[in-house]
This record gives sequence, structure tokens and C-alpha cells, in this order.
Amino acid sequence: MAELSELRLEIDRIDREIFELFSERAKVAEGVAEYKREHGMRVFDPARERAKVAAAADAAPEDLATYAQVLMELLMEASRSRQHALLGDASDDRTLARINAARESTPEFFPRSAHVSCQGVEGAYSQIAAEKIFRRPTIGYSPTFDGVFRTVEQGLADYGVLPLENSTAGSVNQVFDLMMEHSFYVVRTTRVKVDHSLLALPGAELSGIRDIYSHQQAISQCAEFLSGLPDVRVHVCENTAAAARSVAESGRTDVAALASHACAALYGLTALSSGVQDRDNNYTRFACISRNLEVYPGADRASFMAVLPHRPGALYKLLAKFYALDVNLLKLESRPIPERDFEFMFYFDVECPAASPEFASLVTTLGGLCQELRFLGSYSEVL
Repeated sequence: MAELSELRLEIDRIDREIFELFSERAKVAEGVAEYKREHGMRVFDPARERAKVAAAADAAPEDLATYAQVLMELLMEASRSRQHALLGDASDDRTLARINAARESTPEFFPRSAHVSCQGVEGAYSQIAAEKIFRRPTIGYSPTFDGVFRTVEQGLADYGVLPLENSTAGSVNQVFDLMMEHSFYVVRTTRVKVDHSLLALPGAELSGIRDIYSHQQAISQCAEFLSGLPDVRVHVCENTAAAARSVAESGRTDVAALASHACAALYGLTALSSGVQDRDNNYTRFACISRNLEVYPGADRASFMAVLPHRPGALYKLLAKFYALDVNLLKLESRPIPERDFEFMFYFDVECPAASPEFASLVTTLGGLCQELRFLGSYSEVL
């Protein structure tokens, strides 16, 4: 048996040869790029790439077939990116062309004032998020998340603000499901610290409370506190602020609402307990949506929705693209597609500046891996 040092020397020799061939392959790819330029051909050829990946698997030993496919996909990714850089033609992709056009036409500064639609009533956390995103928003309220989407789609509001996820309770599934039904673009996101209080009419006492109302997310976020009130019935309603308003209008001192402390002054309530959420480091992330594609300077995040082929490795191949381009995946969410048994839509956020070459490569290559791909926007997050 050879010594370890001898085996490592052999591996080093093989690696040198691999990278020499890699450089040689890149030079040949320059010729391919020039040929495509002269003949008006697109860089991305999905049929050719599928054939190359399949051939790589066939050429490798059975136990290495998957690794051979991954290696070939990385080689093709590098070659494609190099050809795009040489030709400067990544904008021939329709989606990327729309994104670049939006970057050129979008104003330099995000608007300070706008008509904004939020779900709920005055005092809702969506209102707090809207006032964080805009300096002087004119806010209208819809009773449902669906209503916010429709208000923006119909041009009745410039923007809509919707909750996406909470750091402790997870994603707002209803919003993700509605994303499949509506046309919109994300133009900005922000995070709002969640600080729930138990609010009741003046004169009420905690020991006398028999019914508590709030949104399902708030109830989940305050599970530990509520578990200490075994004789209390908990009711789900459409919004924390709506719960506070309902308590104020009830005239009863045996009911309370889980809502923001700001709702106390707004609806003439008093806080029986403050900071009742399970964790103090509790944030909800909100998205600001628009009917039009707007990409403001500094946009360094992007969102997509995808439906993948129903076959082994489909999601893995999608994720491999992020790895190949060194793009950080911030969120991956799957939701069942209505009326399509055991098929899922994947929502994902990535950290990638809209002006970067990696973003152009990502946009131009993802479509070839998906049955359906929808770009949801490129934006920055307000802290």
C-alpha cells in the first residue's frame, strides 16, 4: 500500500491537470460565446445543458453519478456566466430585461408619502410597519389580507403592507397562500418588534377576565402567558387592533385583548399585563407590495416563487444554483398548490444585489429548472 504522502502527491498532480483542463475549457467557451454573438444565439441552451448533465452521470461510475452531475452543472454555470460577461447580453432574458428596465425607471429615492393599504384597523402592527417604511403614509384599512392584495391590484392604493413571518410563531401561511392568487411585487421589507399587552377596560382585573381575543399569531406568541390562565377562553379574531377595539366597544370588564400597547391609548384601555409575549426578542417581518415593478437603488434582496418538476433532485438542483453562484438563501417556504394534489409552490428569498453579475446569472438560469418561475421583486429591508 502506498504511503499517505505519496497518495496526496498523486491527488495534487491530478488536481493540477483538472484545473489546466478547466482553464482550457474556459478558453474554448470564449469561442462559443463569439460564435453565438455572430449568429444571434442565446447563451442559455437548456436542452444542451440537460444532455451534458445526463452524459456526465452516464460516464461516471454508478456510485459517483450524482456527484458527476453536480460537477457538470457547476462547470456549465461557470461557462454560462463567463459567456454572459463576454457578450454583455444577459439582458436578453425577458425577466432580467424587465428588472433592468425597472432599475432605470424607478426614482432614486423611495417615496416618503403614499396611499397605503393595511389589514385590520387603527393601531394594527401593519400600521406601525407602514409608518416605519413611509414618513407620511395615508393609510386605509381592509378587513382581510386578500383585501389588501386586491386594493393594490386595482390601483386603489399605491402600496400594501402585509406580515410575512414572525421570529417565534413562523410564517403567516394565509399571506403566502394568497401570493399564488395575486399579481404584485415586493418593493421593501421591514421588521417590527412585537410587544403584546393584555388590554381591558378601566376597572377590569386580571382575575376577573374570562375571554381573551386576538389574532392567531399573537395567541401563538403568548402561549406561555395564556397557559397560566386556565379558566380563560381564548378567541381568534382577524387582527390584534380589531380585538382591542372590540373590547373597548363591549363595555365588559371580563374580556381583554392581546394587542400592542399603543392600542391602549387609542381605544381607552388599560394594560393588565405588559410584555406578555413568550420571548422578548420577537419580531414580525412585513413586506411592502406594489402593483408595479419598482427596484430602488441599494436593493440587495430578491424574492421568487417556483413550481418544480415532480421528480427526484428537482429542489436540490435549484439549491445548487445558489451554491454555485455564492448566493445566500435567506428563506425557503413551501405551500401546497390548490387543486393540485401533492404539488407545492416554493417561495424563497435570496441575499443578492440587483446590480450584481450573480443576480443576472441567477435570474437567467433558474427558469430552466422550474415548471413555473415568478419574480416577486428586488428590494432592501428597512431596519
